[in-house]
Amino acid sequence: MALVSGAASGMGAAVVRRFCLEGALVCASGLQPDALDELAQQTGAMAAHCDVTDDGAIRTLVAQLVDRHGRLDIVVNAAGVVVVDDAADIDDAVWQRTHEVNLGGAMRVCRAALPVMQRQRCGVIVNISSVAAFNANAGMASYAASKAGLVAYTRALANRYGADGIRANCLAPGWIRTPMSTAEFQETAAAQGSTPAAIESAVADRIALRRIGTVGEMADCVLFLASDESTFVTGAVLVADGGARTPAAARAH
Repeated sequence: MALVSGAASGMGAAVVRRFCLEGALVCASGLQPDALDELAQQTGAMAAHCDVTDDGAIRTLVAQLVDRHGRLDIVVNAAGVVVVDDAADIDDAVWQRTHEVNLGGAMRVCRAALPVMQRQRCGVIVNISSVAAFNANAGMASYAASKAGLVAYTRALANRYGADGIRANCLAPGWIRTPMSTAEFQETAAAQGSTPAAIESAVADRIALRRIGTVGEMADCVLFLASDESTFVTGAVLVADGGARTPAAARAH
């Protein structure tokens, strides 16, 4: 049994599709009922409307899944938000909301799932972080801080619960074509008097593979971290950024 948060779109939806193709029983959780219902109809997953900032709703959902299916084997935390901001003028509400969803949301889901996994003596957690945790853009202060916190939190999970047979890892995507990245291209283009296509092209030029990644590629990475192909991998961060952080990509062309 797998629980995927942030499953209504983007990487979360792609993970649900990939897991279902592998024959897994999946609960797709998120905040967009129509999108979740459509995903469930297409994949056979279960749809659950659940806010990761609502601790009671999360605990109820996990309890319902365990009551119905007897166990919870995999948790994927893909819920996330991003707001463009600068360190010197961070809005308190933006900072708090970003951390409540990106870091606090993952913590709440894990907090509810861990006792179940401890009783089973096995379980896998995959948290979706970002390369922003290591290479923060100037205009992504709140987002980068939340994603860096998620890496540290994941490593704490791995250290504490490895003896219980529980693995915890992070996926750190680079630029991936999602509704979130599309909105960011549009926002950046508006601020610079450019076009989203031009912004995307400039971003792709800084990536070793010269292209933006796909949600399907990220779902494949999550599948690896959640599967028996990675049974000796925990506390790790898998960077999937097309080589954007390589020295060659940083040199002038």
